[in-house]
Amino acid sequence: MTELTAKSGALAPFQWSAQRNPPLLNAVIWTGAIGFIAILALAAAFDPTIRLLHLFQALMYVAVIALTARGNRWGLFMGVSIAGFWNYMTMFVNSFFRDGVRALSQSFAQGQVLHPDLIIAVFAVVFHFAMIVACLAAYLRLSQKSWADLAAWLVTLVGQACYFAAIMALFQPRYLSQFPKILHPHGL
Repeated sequence: MTELTAKSGALAPFQWSAQRNPPLLNAVIWTGAIGFIAILALAAAFDPTIRLLHLFQALMYVAVIALTARGNRWGLFMGVSIAGFWNYMTMFVNSFFRDGVRALSQSFAQGQVLHPDLIIAVFAVVFHFAMIVACLAAYLRLSQKSWADLAAWLVTLVGQACYFAAIMALFQPRYLSQFPKILHPHGL
């Protein structure tokens, strides 16, 4: 334990947490992350032009798994940030989720799977909501929290958005047009 932790009783956000997440919460976080990685792989199978983008995007989820396995609160911040940002973009900025819901509805109505490349967005949103809930639950059960955690979460949110923009710029610049819409989404 560092001197800062010993004196204040608070855990600085840059330190490893000695408190492990409950196995059930880790299982939900990891299922959400691995499920989303599978969605990324499936989407790349449908559209080979996004393979490199999705490979580098998957690394964020690998980091969440690795950090939460060690009980590091940064993994929780990343899990909420990455999943929340992607869900926000998918539900309010672009039409991935709406198109997926429409395709899923049409599939049920016609009794056959139509546009599986669109339907996977619905499952991606579900995996992300599972990650968000489990990461928040794991954070709330931590015995040591501080207001510095809010700043750390904001840094994580901005950092992952910058990383996401950078890999888009490198591998699929056509998607960068979504970023200006973040503050003014078109809504549902």
